[in-house]
Amino acid sequence: MIRKIIQIDEEKCNGCGACAQACHEGAIGMVNGRAKLLRDDYCDGLGDCLPACPTGAITFVEREAAAYDEKAVQENMKKKKGAKAGGSQLGQWPCQLKLVPTRAPYYDGADLLIAADCSAYAYAGMHDGFMRGKVTLIGCPKLDAVDYSEKLTHIFRDNDIRSVTVVRMEVPCCGGLEMAVRRALEACGKSIPWEVATISISGELLAR
Repeated sequence: MIRKIIQIDEEKCNGCGACAQACHEGAIGMVNGRAKLLRDDYCDGLGDCLPACPTGAITFVEREAAAYDEKAVQENMKKKKGAKAGGSQLGQWPCQLKLVPTRAPYYDGADLLIAADCSAYAYAGMHDGFMRGKVTLIGCPKLDAVDYSEKLTHIFRDNDIRSVTVVRMEVPCCGGLEMAVRRALEACGKSIPWEVATISISGELLAR
């Protein structure tokens, strides 16, 4: 059938993920760092995702598309809700510090978790203990060979960040992550509450 449906310009997409979050039906997903319409029959054509897009990458078109399947959408939402309980608490994509934008709607009023790559593998309770309800950014200053402080300064300064939690390993190289956060907090010109949690190499929570 010919009907109104969204179209995503991947060249304009900055990968912020705001449209995927705004799409309650689950029609939009993030693929290789770009928004993509995953299923025509999940798109109701109402365009809740349009105002969420900061780059104007989403427009309406009329084309041949499968009819909106409300029953399938409801079943999909139930599955996602069930999987979320006790499952993954990752709320946005991308999550890698090198890839995330410095401005995005999901930062507004966010409690930010900045975690060392290894911490999620070492600490079994990472998702429910730290990630739940937070925007998660991950990185490794040793492997990435980059100083995150400048990018973090922009994120802290240009968004309404409510709090920052740093989760690091006990190993010395993780000190670079904590130091980058400290420098960014000092440079951003804001007073943002923050804390540091340290995980041992055996997976124990040493300090918080």
